[in-house]
Amino acid sequence: MSGVVNSLVNTVLSAPPWLVYLIVALVVFAEDALFVGFVLPGETLAIIGGVTASLGHTSLWWVLVVVILAAVIGDSVGYEIGRLFGPKVMGHKIFDRRRKRLESAQEFLRRRGGSAVFLGRWTAFFRAVMPALAGLSGMRYRVFLPWNALGGIAWGGAAVTAGYLAGESYHRVEKWLGTGAAVVVGLIVLVAIAVWAIRRHRSEAA
Repeated sequence: MSGVVNSLVNTVLSAPPWLVYLIVALVVFAEDALFVGFVLPGETLAIIGGVTASLGHTSLWWVLVVVILAAVIGDSVGYEIGRLFGPKVMGHKIFDRRRKRLESAQEFLRRRGGSAVFLGRWTAFFRAVMPALAGLSGMRYRVFLPWNALGGIAWGGAAVTAGYLAGESYHRVEKWLGTGAAVVVGLIVLVAIAVWAIRRHRSEAA
């Protein structure tokens, strides 16, 4: 692997592989369990984890395992929080500006049942609140868990693979056009991911 690729990855992440795994796991977990998705969507970290794997900085399989387990466990913790403290948590002022979206999520859960847990994983806001709403609604855990696991596997696999393929494009450009062009493309990919995440977060907040 070229020194330029190593330099790019280390500059962006400034962390050894084990710390990359830990950061990705914590953010993905916290998004579902503690509503951190309002600030930093776990999807962004899952994609960046895939990028680092494609550049050889981390292992693709470990990134996949870390993201999927963190997603499933985070949802399970969010479910328990909703089951035990649902009304108090959902009445918190953090949801005041998102009350209509919260009501929309509750209605979606009433209409779709378990499948709403799977479908909700593909939207940042729903991903953050759906587990707690499922626990609050009285949904049985044996119903919640299969949909949670299916959603975690599908979403985690898709996000990490997207990042991996984006990083792979770096190698192709480096081979065809040279290292200089590859560095530019690599930076564009990282900036594009950041802009996409910010815009998505703002649109959902609005």
